Amino acid sequence: MSRKIGHITILVSDYDEAIDYYVNKLGFVLLTDNSFGEGMRWVTVAPSPECGTAIVFVEADNDEKKTRVGSQAAEHVFMVIETNDCLREYHIMKEKGVRFLGEPQEMPWGTEVIFEDLYGNRFDLLQVKRY
Repeated sequence: MSRKIGHITILVSDYDEAIDYYVNKLGFVLLTDNSFGEGMRWVTVAPSPECGTAIVFVEADNDEKKTRVGSQAAEHVFMVIETNDCLREYHIMKEKGVRFLGEPQEMPWGTEVIFEDLYGNRFDLLQVKRY
């Protein structure tokens, strides 16, 4: 049996602003943007085309979803984005206006720094220490 996580959902206020932020500030790749009429869209982004798991944007279209935009995991890190160069990515993203909650730190498991997306969801940018 072969299994994997294919997609993870993030609630957004607006598809186009989310695409712009994730692609132009975080350096993600837009994988799909398909319209199905009546405002329905299938929009996916990923850190790279070959990463295997994509983020699906779901536009918050009711009050319950709207209250959860930006708090996918409350105040905890929602997702870990692995990189092979945390410091380089940190500087590039910071220059583009990404809000970081500190500076990269050396930890026993690697170099990491937490950042927020345009809605306040927290992500961990991590360069895993290889032993």
